[in-house]
Amino acid sequence: MTYAIQELVIRDVTPVDTDEITDLVAEAMRDGPVARWLHADPDVRRREAPHYFAIFVDHATRYGEVYATADGESGRLTGVALWFPFTSLIPPPVDYERRLKEAAGDAFDRACQLDAAIEAHHPFEPHHYLAFLAVHPRSQNRGIGSALLDRHHARLDHAGLPAYLEANDPRNRDLYLRHGYQIRSVIELPDGPPLWTMWRSPMA
Repeated sequence: MTYAIQELVIRDVTPVDTDEITDLVAEAMRDGPVARWLHADPDVRRREAPHYFAIFVDHATRYGEVYATADGESGRLTGVALWFPFTSLIPPPVDYERRLKEAAGDAFDRACQLDAAIEAHHPFEPHHYLAFLAVHPRSQNRGIGSALLDRHHARLDHAGLPAYLEANDPRNRDLYLRHGYQIRSVIELPDGPPLWTMWRSPMA
């Protein structure tokens, strides 16, 4: 069975209403292994996740590229991919420490540990970085994540550029393996879940 996917590319557009993108990312990722490690209480995650992910969505609309898919009938977003082109210097998110403290609350120290671990493993070679790939729970298992990956991989392959990401659960890791990524290392969070760093070389 195939599904028609309406594709929307948001890039270099100002201003951008990021609320729907943020809500989608938060809905898709707030119960993942890393989110549960940051906040064990699901009510806290539901309340705080949009504030946390808004930091990165805002940053992606300024310095990255956001791909999204929308439902053909309702027009609501069903999936989103946030990419950053690390082929030149990208500044950190605006007022990052203050916003992270407000968003993470009691989990601020763990959020800093997460940032430090991710930064320590991040490659120096020019590449595009997939910060988040999120599909709404109601729209999963329909090939939307794969379609979002394929859209950007085609551009990277044409330009001869590699891609990098961190997978935060085995299911996502296996999806990326099917799309040509290879595991580089495993990040072990203190008393937390593993994250697999993954690299995809450009394909001819």
